[in-house]
Amino acid sequence: MFLRRRINIESLNVAASEVEGIHRFTIVFNETAEATKKISMQIDKQVGVFKTFFQADEEIVAQEHVLYKVSSTMEAMEKELQFMDVRCICVQDNYTILETTCSAEINKTVNAALVPFGIVEITKSGLIAVMHANLPIHQRLKQIEP
Repeated sequence: MFLRRRINIESLNVAASEVEGIHRFTIVFNETAEATKKISMQIDKQVGVFKTFFQADEEIVAQEHVLYKVSSTMEAMEKELQFMDVRCICVQDNYTILETTCSAEINKTVNAALVPFGIVEITKSGLIAVMHANLPIHQRLKQIEP
């Protein structure tokens, strides 16, 4: 579907939902509202799909999780990272592994701050999101709970 419409998926995350046996797919792509509605309706028709929903950025709270492997010590990076929500999760002789969970924009800032210290490796999750409002998905999912 996405390939035929030449839509680039920026992020894909699949995880269990609050209802046992139901998994939530979070698919992030940039497209017009009209095109998003069309692809949402097309996904809805797929076998095994319970329901699709689409939200604009202002309707959700979204975060991504990133691990950075940096060829520097935490002490060397401390001053640069002091005002950022970065956690040190592993320190070895020749590298440090840092972790962030925040918006994609903030992660770009963290990435830029770490470049001078020698980024060896980066891995990030797909965007995860929850809706601001108590929208119908919660009510519908509760109806099918065993």
